[in-house]
Amino acid sequence: MRILFIEPPKETWFVMGEYLSPPLGIIQLAAYLEREVEGVEVEVLDCNAQQIDWKTMEDRIASFSPNIVASSALATCNTYTVVRTLETSKRVNPNILTVAGGQHFTATAQESLEVYPEIDVIVRGEGEETLTEVVRSVTNCVNDVNEIKKAFAEVRGISFSYNGKIFHNPPRPLIKNLEDLPYPGYHLVRDSMKKYHFAAMAGRSTPHALVEGSRGCFHNCTFCSQWNHWQGVLRTKSPKRIADEMEFCYREFGSRFIWLTDDNFVFGRRAEELADEILRRGISDEIMWFTQARCDDLVKNEALLPKLRKSGLRWVLLGAESPRQSTLEAFKKGIKPQDITGAVRALKRNDIFAHTMFIIGEREDTAESIAQLREFTNDLDPDMAIFGILTPFPGTELFEEAKRNGWIEDYNWSHYDMIHAIMPTKTLSRRQLQEELYNCYKHFFGSWDRRFHGLFSTNGMVRRIYWYMAFRGIINQLRDMV
Repeated sequence: MRILFIEPPKETWFVMGEYLSPPLGIIQLAAYLEREVEGVEVEVLDCNAQQIDWKTMEDRIASFSPNIVASSALATCNTYTVVRTLETSKRVNPNILTVAGGQHFTATAQESLEVYPEIDVIVRGEGEETLTEVVRSVTNCVNDVNEIKKAFAEVRGISFSYNGKIFHNPPRPLIKNLEDLPYPGYHLVRDSMKKYHFAAMAGRSTPHALVEGSRGCFHNCTFCSQWNHWQGVLRTKSPKRIADEMEFCYREFGSRFIWLTDDNFVFGRRAEELADEILRRGISDEIMWFTQARCDDLVKNEALLPKLRKSGLRWVLLGAESPRQSTLEAFKKGIKPQDITGAVRALKRNDIFAHTMFIIGEREDTAESIAQLREFTNDLDPDMAIFGILTPFPGTELFEEAKRNGWIEDYNWSHYDMIHAIMPTKTLSRRQLQEELYNCYKHFFGSWDRRFHGLFSTNGMVRRIYWYMAFRGIINQLRDMV
């Protein structure tokens, strides 16, 4: 049984600059399959790292001759890229079983199977156990897709089409203990490990890895697809396991910049124990790590920041969203504007790069409220700010509300990237929102005072970011979208 996982050719989110991250989702699935299914032959094709175009990808599929092809789930904006990958697989051999998964296809399973005949099966929700069962169920089948689909009746957590009908099997329970999972299959992309980088954060020459410390979040922000996908449950790995994975990436592959991928890094005792584990290993001077966190949680735990900084925490992305209390409440964010200010100041006091994310386009937003956001950000003075347009991702409370009320004007999934306006506000058209997004970036990064202080900052990370941004032309790209 040959299984090919593909990270297809795709464009990166240019707002964050140039970066190339390991395909964590598919190498995690691949490692689990290798461990659980005897005799399976697994290969991972990372087209971006190997600079493989669509034609070469097709040739590689043909040369490997897989029984199953699974495409990296990516994000909603990459839906058509996933479909094209599976369509290409079918062109090579119609009897290849094609698999899609991830948040978007989980939330749109019915529609996706109706619209994209290239997809044979959708793995809904958490993938490791479900995909393994799919593989086991087809191992003894003849090499015919219709025969294979007959074996799917008892596989929990999948949706598939058979004989013109679409079936949604019962959901699969979440894995109880994430530490039962093997390390991601970095060995399957060994030749690419030194190519993975995040230019803005750590430079092009600093090897970059991803480490998963938890899955899910117990907060229920209306715009977040993660909350629903992980069923509103937060499951964590122990500080020791996280540090073990960090050290493994560092010693085995030379990774120096590590992104802790938690949807919400929870401060408190667990965070302190993680810092202790990293320090005990003696690698804190050799690595830097990055995570994202809630403002209120960080403020409550500022006392931990010196130790976390010593352990290598150099960069935190804060979900600030908005300085308006009414907007924060509409998002069910559960924070206050003063939490945003307190979190940024706490990070800067502890020499940790303070990166904020703001969202414009909430239903009540006006030109005046967005202008107030720009002024708030200017006074806040984070080390970096990025802005996005409120996007109704499938599977979110926001999507259901927007669809029910007829607010959505654009169903082109490739635009669901938080930099295309998908729906208007009460007072602003989509075009006006697009202009407001450009103005937000121009106001923040176009400030000559901020540029000067950034370009010549005594903080090396701040200095690198501003020199990097100066030459990337990101503001011009946003202007061209208006």
